[in-house]
Amino acid sequence: MTSIEVPYSIAAALPTLSVMDVTNDVAQTLARSGRKEGIAYINVTHTSSVVRIQERETGFFEDLEGLLERIIPSDVAGRERLVSALLSPRGEQVPFRDGCLCLGRFQRIMLFSLDAEHRNDWSLTLLGE
Repeated sequence: MTSIEVPYSIAAALPTLSVMDVTNDVAQTLARSGRKEGIAYINVTHTSSVVRIQERETGFFEDLEGLLERIIPSDVAGRERLVSALLSPRGEQVPFRDGCLCLGRFQRIMLFSLDAEHRNDWSLTLLGE
């Protein structure tokens, strides 16, 4: 079996939600760092984004968008800020061991843009040895 790593990829593009999978970027940066054990802190740099550990499943993204639309309709002023506050905190922490991220078999690091803009606006801080 052959696998191809994409630096980031669009996992979902919906009317009010865009989701990008940044797992490979984080894993490659970790590998280049030479660190073997510690914690990777993934944070967003835009106010309309959050990072979550989630399985990459289209049905979940569609359900999440529907839920958020019911809670805070898309025509509400400042919706992105309200949804961001609802989904806070905006970052995630992932342990790593032997230079590899400790994620479950189907878990991925997802960047959610709450205004449907595709952004690659995250930062990574590695702590450990």
